[in-house]
Amino acid sequence: MSDLTNDSDRLIEEARRVRDDNRAGGRHRLESIGQRSADIKSSLMVKKLIQIAIGVVGVFIAAGVAGAILNGIGFWGVMLTILTIAAVIGVVSVQKVKVPERADLTKGDVRDMVGKTELWLEHQRPALPPPAVKIVEDMGVQLDSLGLQLETIDQKHPAAEQVRKLVGDILPETVDSYRKIPSHLRGEKRAGATPDEQVTESLGKISKEIDSVTRQLAEGSLDDLAIKTRYLEYKYGEDADTSPDSGTEKN
Repeated sequence: MSDLTNDSDRLIEEARRVRDDNRAGGRHRLESIGQRSADIKSSLMVKKLIQIAIGVVGVFIAAGVAGAILNGIGFWGVMLTILTIAAVIGVVSVQKVKVPERADLTKGDVRDMVGKTELWLEHQRPALPPPAVKIVEDMGVQLDSLGLQLETIDQKHPAAEQVRKLVGDILPETVDSYRKIPSHLRGEKRAGATPDEQVTESLGKISKEIDSVTRQLAEGSLDDLAIKTRYLEYKYGEDADTSPDSGTEKN
């Protein structure tokens, strides 16, 4: 078991080094918080390149056919061909990765869930306080490692369902609860802490729980995992006192 845990620690540390290198302008610079979301973006880029290639080839074929029929397309034909190619490139290039809706985070297999959650979290960063942003960015590496562990167990196992609840429901609920608070009230203390402090603390605890879950999966502790995540849902769910909006309601 210790070997599995050490391997998990090593993978997490290597992923962090690659991520930090990317942020510093490394060879594969990415804005993604994790590899799964980066893979989704890379897949879209490949798809766009293929579409552009097909479109450009199609324009050249059409220009060739027109030239054969008309015995040449002339200057304006060349200009029209260039403009059409530019239009194809422009239309395809503006396509962006669709940010998943929160309700869709738990749909699909584990790889999809992890990637979609990372994408969703990336787009929540502007609304979060700086300390929480740092936690979210570190969470991308943790989610990648968790996703790898989940792929080795039955997707219908209760432990996998509990993890889906943690990553696809409890985590986004914490962020959504904070975002519902008006921005001018997020720095005011309620129930002994500001919403900024509360969301940072809650995300920190969820981050630690994701790390703990990953280690348990690496050790094969599926039964302990189910019990642990049920406790987390009770402690940090919608009715928990530590959620950002619960402090607001108490004032």
